[in-house]
Amino acid sequence: MLPVRTTVKAQGIRAKDAKEILPLMILMVIIFLLLLFWENEQNEDRVWLTMEYLHVDYPKSDVPVRYCNSMILQRTIREPDHSCRKEHVFIHERPRDINSVCKSPKKVACHNSSLDSCFQSESMFRMTACQLTEGTRYPACRYHISPTEAFITVACNGLGPVSLQGYVNKLEPSP
Repeated sequence: MLPVRTTVKAQGIRAKDAKEILPLMILMVIIFLLLLFWENEQNEDRVWLTMEYLHVDYPKSDVPVRYCNSMILQRTIREPDHSCRKEHVFIHERPRDINSVCKSPKKVACHNSSLDSCFQSESMFRMTACQLTEGTRYPACRYHISPTEAFITVACNGLGPVSLQGYVNKLEPSP
C-alpha cells in the first residue's frame, strides 16, 4: 500500500495576512473617530446658537464679580467675525415663561423682515444687560453690567422662541 497523504488546509487568515491588514484597520478606526468628532462639533455649534443657550440664565449664575465678562466668556458669545458683541442680554426667568411669550396677544414687527412671528411679553422679565465698554476682538471684551426689568420681544416658530429681538423698559402699544 502506498501511503496516501491528504492534507486539508484550514481556510482562514494567516498570521502574515493579519499583519498586513492591521494598518488598514487602524486607519479605518482613525477615520471613523475623526468623522464622529466632526459631527459632534457641528451639532454643538447648533446648540450654542439656541436662544436658551445664548440668553437664558435661570436661576441666575452665582458669579461674584464681573458677571457679564464671565458669562460672555463662558458661553463664547461674540459676533461671527470674532469681534465683541456691543450689547448682550441674559434673562433670569424660567424657560417655560419665556416660551409662553410666543402665545402673547402682543404681536409686533420683527427687526428682520423675513421673520413674521414676533411677540412682546405681557409681563416684565428680570434680566441683565451687558454693554461693551472696552475691547474690539473676542475674548478681550469688557462689559458694564445693568440689572433691569423689561418687556422682551422674541421671534417664534412652531416650536417656540428662536431669537431675542429686543427689550423695552416701558410697554409699547400694540399696532
